[in-house]
Amino acid sequence: MKKLKTVLFHRSVLVGLSLLAQVAILAVVILFFSEHMAVFYWNCILVSVLATLWILTRDMESAYKIAWLILILPLPVFGGLFYLLVGGSGVTRYARQKLEGIDQRSRDTLSDDLQAEQLMELNQDAGGQARYMEKYAFCPVYTNTETEYFPLGDLAQARILEELEKAEHYIFLEFFIIHEGEFWSSILEVLKRKAAEGVDVRLLYDDFGCMYTLPGHYDKRMEELGIKCRVFGRLVPVVSIRQNNRDHRKLLIVDGKVGMTGGINLADEYINRKERFGHWKDSAIFLRGEGAWSMTVMFLSMWDHCSDWHEDYDLFRPALTEKRTGGGWVQPYTDSPLDREKVSWTVYLNMFSRARKSIYVTTPYLIIDESINAALCNAAKAGVDVRIITPHIPDKPMVFQVTRAHYPPLLEAGVRIYEYTPGFIHAKNCVVDGIYATVGTVNLDYRSLFLHFEDGVWMYDTPCIQEIQRDFLETMEKSEEVTLRRTRRLSIFGRLYRAVLRVFAPLM
Repeated sequence: MKKLKTVLFHRSVLVGLSLLAQVAILAVVILFFSEHMAVFYWNCILVSVLATLWILTRDMESAYKIAWLILILPLPVFGGLFYLLVGGSGVTRYARQKLEGIDQRSRDTLSDDLQAEQLMELNQDAGGQARYMEKYAFCPVYTNTETEYFPLGDLAQARILEELEKAEHYIFLEFFIIHEGEFWSSILEVLKRKAAEGVDVRLLYDDFGCMYTLPGHYDKRMEELGIKCRVFGRLVPVVSIRQNNRDHRKLLIVDGKVGMTGGINLADEYINRKERFGHWKDSAIFLRGEGAWSMTVMFLSMWDHCSDWHEDYDLFRPALTEKRTGGGWVQPYTDSPLDREKVSWTVYLNMFSRARKSIYVTTPYLIIDESINAALCNAAKAGVDVRIITPHIPDKPMVFQVTRAHYPPLLEAGVRIYEYTPGFIHAKNCVVDGIYATVGTVNLDYRSLFLHFEDGVWMYDTPCIQEIQRDFLETMEKSEEVTLRRTRRLSIFGRLYRAVLRVFAPLM
């Protein structure tokens, strides 16, 4: 009975019931206006026309526009209303102005760290990428930084706990998903002890990502333990476009000297203590040195965004660290849907377009727009060795079908695609020519590239790039290669289903 009560009163159930109630209310309103159906009908048509004109004039991806227009035009009575409820990014003028103020403070804090012009003298391709991110994402490139790559969450867990234990001044954590279990409990024990010692411990999580994994008002429980806590995008049981933008970032920072990011969330499946979709293959990158300071500013800017106050970032700046040679160039970057700059999309597109020998990509979802599709196909046609690894066991069956729907054009161009047969690959890595790489939170899908807050680390000539490439090749050996012949075995209905899914992929 207790378990049944817990399930029935879980906030996900309450949110779902609330949304169903709103649909029911809409149905009642329609019945109520049935006597005046002509007026209701023409008003809905007007809304759909206005929504169509708004979509056509907006600065958004053409595929995103097409998907919405295909949805609205055949259903003019409800299509426009549906777009008003859940379409777009839901960015208000106030949110943009607030973000601009936070961005300006981040830019001022990091203005003395800019080094892209020095990299330009060594390598113009690398320098051009770094200069783009310094100018448009306000993210400097660094040299005095060591990198350490972890090919599995299982291996990263011990290092996470080790670094947390060393904290003297502050610990910052920002994650999309936190799930009570062995992984989170081991971290929480350290956080409680450090907070009691006077260390400034802060936790930020996304409410949608934790809807099924944490109880409501978990932030209050953390505050009672001495851990400062903020919730990004607290769920409101109302159908709203505000739910489109989620904080998908994963950041762990200790004293501004050590930073971590990657695909790993704080849940047991990420360290293979719990099996959900076979073996969970993920990755993480640790930075030690100056590059970690940029990640600190990223966290503080999001903390300000969620707290509605202005932190003095310089109070958290670490003392000068010892010089670290032979570390190459690293550039932590962040991407926001609240501005008009598609940072993650541009990072990937630049890497693909400048490849000369090889492109190796791991991604849990392959739902790409025409620009990235063309860049991968053109590289393969030019003789570049392009290989992509996706999961064989899906976490979302429909999204998995959309991913497979994107295979044929790539395979026809010579791209080699593999599916990780032991389970689910969640790592978001890319290595180009063995000298450039990025590891982070960005999936190759529309939500990550255009709607979510994301982060990553771009690297040039760092020692760990060879480790990332080696991990890719070893993972490929455990994967099954997808052939063009196999994709053509589908029935006509299967092909039609995937074709329809691909059209509406930008809305998923």
